[in-house]
Parts: sequence; C-alpha cells; structure tokens
Amino acid sequence: MAAPEVRRFRDELSRFLTERDNQGRAWADAQWGVYAFYDYEGEPIYVGQTNEQLRTRIRRHLTGQRTDAVAMRILDVFEVAEVEIWPLWDLEGVSGRDRASRRILDAYEYTAYLDAIEKSRFKAILNEKIPPVSPRVTLPASLRWQVVTDAVRAERGHPDIRIARRAETVSRLAAVAHERGEVSDGLRRVLVVQSVRLAFLAAERFAFAGGTAAPDPSAISVEKLVGSVRAEHPEASDEDDPAAVLSRLAEESEETGSRAHLDPARADSSDEEHEIPREQIEYRLF
Repeated sequence: MAAPEVRRFRDELSRFLTERDNQGRAWADAQWGVYAFYDYEGEPIYVGQTNEQLRTRIRRHLTGQRTDAVAMRILDVFEVAEVEIWPLWDLEGVSGRDRASRRILDAYEYTAYLDAIEKSRFKAILNEKIPPVSPRVTLPASLRWQVVTDAVRAERGHPDIRIARRAETVSRLAAVAHERGEVSDGLRRVLVVQSVRLAFLAAERFAFAGGTAAPDPSAISVEKLVGSVRAEHPEASDEDDPAAVLSRLAEESEETGSRAHLDPARADSSDEEHEIPREQIEYRLF
C-alpha cells in the first residue's frame, strides 16, 4: 500500500540497517549507540542516543512509528537524507539500567551533539533536549549512509519544495505550542531554529532568483536569539565539572562491575592559563 517513493526509502533504509562492518557485525545491531540525521545539504539536524538497539530507534524515527521528536513535529522525516551511527560495541550486553554506562552514553551523545552544532551553518540543531553536559570523548568508528535515492534527493532537494515543506513544519510546530499551551523551553527553541533555517533557505532562493550573492549564514545569530545551545542551563554547576564527572563514572563502573573503564586525560590545572577546556577532556572505552 505504500507509495513508490516510500517503498524506495524503506528499501534503502533496510540496506543501511543491514550493512556489516569488517568483523561481520551489522552496524545497527549494536544495543548501545549514538546517531545523527542530516538534511539534503549535509547539514546536521538532529542527534540522539539509544540503549535499546540502534536499528530499533532509527526505524522508529524514520518509518512513521511514534517518537517524541516526530510526534511533536520537531523532526520532519522528509528532511532526513542521510543517517550516521556510532555503535558502542564495548557496552554490548550491559543492562540499559546500568548507571555508569548510561552516563558514558550521555558523553558520547554530547560529543556528537557538539560536533553537529560546530558543523552546522547556524551553530544549532533541532534537539528539543540538549544532552547532559559531559566530558568530551573520542567517538568510535561510524557509518554514514544516504537513505534516499538520487532521484528522490533531486526532487525533494529542490529549494522551492524544501521551503514549502519547512514552512509547513514550522506551522505544525507552532500549532503544537498553541494547542498544548504549556510546552518545554526546548520546543520553543526548536521553533526558533526551524524558523531560522526557513528564513535562510528562502533568502538563498531569493538571491539565486535575483542573480545576487548568496547570503552569509552568520547574518543570523541563533545564539543571540535563544542563548547558548550547549547546555540547558549555561551556568555549569559543580556536578557538571568534567573531572568530577570522570571520577564519579570511574567509581560507578567499579561498583557496578561494568565493562566500561575510564581513562581521563590528566592535566595540571593549578595554572588557569593552562587549564584544559571542558570540550577537550576525553576518556576512552577499553
């Protein structure tokens, strides 16, 4: 019963989810992992995590099954052209209730989130909830895949279609805020980010039609509109201190018998001029 373009999309998604690595493992079979979605210009638009299996979570997002991001009109599935996944094989078999492992997963998600906003032209993506502030980590090997055919990409990627679709998305998101009355600050932040994306795309189209230079993304500052997108509460508390987080994670790992062991980068922080920034502190899984 599905339309031809939907069938083609699901076929391509199935190929992606069954792709195997050099050890014969299907990348998406990992129980724990992080994922990112990209639009038709390769712009990162959403980052998420799962400990119930990458395959399950991504299918839920992209095949019409309920997820908060889709149900709340935050994420438009038609905007997704590529998917990237980072499986965390070292956590395979660990209970999803394992506290230390969940904090490690948060750190991987936060790192992927920071990478996404740094790569974004607007320095912001469409996450309603910013991942918990965590020490930055070295991401494992990833698989990135185009989940739409070239024909669909050419059709849906047309600027006029994208402008119309994005305007509809903004309208639906605004309707959610209106109808529910009380929504999260994050949802209202996403409404701003989607509006910025719409305004810039329309400005690009206007410049192209008039034969003038394309606009500069820096013409719109998301940070000046909504504040920092690196943390829900920019004022970091003692609990968010990277060294303290690493110490707690190591203790929790030993207490719970988790197979995740932490190796924090060491630095002499007695001199503030040489203190390692939060973003550069790393730990690894063995």
